Parts: sequence; C-alpha cells; structure tokens
Amino acid sequence: MTSDIEARARGIRIAIFDVDGVMTDGTLFLDDQGNETKGFSVLDGLGLKMLSDSGVRVAILTGRRSRCVELRAANLGIRLLWQGVEDKRAGFAEILEATGLAPEAASYMGDDVVDIPVLRRCGLAFSVPGGHVLAKEHAHHVTSADGGRGAVREVCELIMRAQGTLDARLRAYLA
Repeated sequence: MTSDIEARARGIRIAIFDVDGVMTDGTLFLDDQGNETKGFSVLDGLGLKMLSDSGVRVAILTGRRSRCVELRAANLGIRLLWQGVEDKRAGFAEILEATGLAPEAASYMGDDVVDIPVLRRCGLAFSVPGGHVLAKEHAHHVTSADGGRGAVREVCELIMRAQGTLDARLRAYLA
C-alpha cells in the first residue's frame, strides 16, 4: 500500500460500494418470471461486517434496483442503501448529506463509467481488475481480487489496516 493510499484510508469514515461488478462478478441471473438473483461472496460479507464493527459506516450505491440487494444489505446490517440511482453523483451527495460527512471522508468502489463521477469526488477511489479501463484510471487503487471474488474484503482490510483496527478484528477469530 502506497503512503498516499494509506493516508487517504486513515481518514475514511464511510465506505460506499457499487453492487454489480464489485460486490458481485457482474452476472445477472433472470428466471422465467423475471426474478433477478446475484451471487455474493461470504468473504466480502465478513469484511463488510468487520469494517462496520471497526467504526467505519458502510453504504451501497447502485444503479439497479433489486430485492436480493435489499436482502443482502439487511443480512449484513447495512442501513445506508441507495438503489435505482441513475445519477451516482447525486446519490453520493445524498449519502454525504444524510451522514454529515465530507467527500474526503468517503471511499467508493465502482467498476464502470457510471461510477466515474463518484470515483473523482471521493477521498479514496477503488476499482476492480475487470472494471472498465476509465474507471480503473480514475481509481486510486485497483484491487488484486475480482468483483464478487474478494475485492470488497480486500478494500475493507486495506482501510482497517491503515486505521490500525484490522488486527483487533482478526484477533477475535484467533483466540
């Protein structure tokens, strides 16, 4: 981790995540009745819970609206859920207003061109290896893990490591 990314991560008070391509591998499954399902990583889920337990708020900002995302957020205790947001810049502003935080105190993880307005405004921007080239160019850090395959966990641990809270979170499992 570079010193710039570590310095940015120390100031993060809210971590905001896109869903498709970040929390999932980007594949959408539709059944014959039009019901949508997605696959989420349990590794990412535990990372999100640990990050939240460390004092960093967690939010979801996604352009699609999906019941399974609502259920996943509830399962993880994520109350800050913005779905069906076509203008992610406006959604980001709403999240900041709702939490009273400045853009510099927010990280955002996105993978496509619709995410660039937020990637350019937040304090620490993340993308994934399979993301669009322009999204990756506007990220401060591109994870080594792919979306839906541990990328979110990698970001959660990076922030906790920089804030000095990771060891305490992991120690609970090593006792």
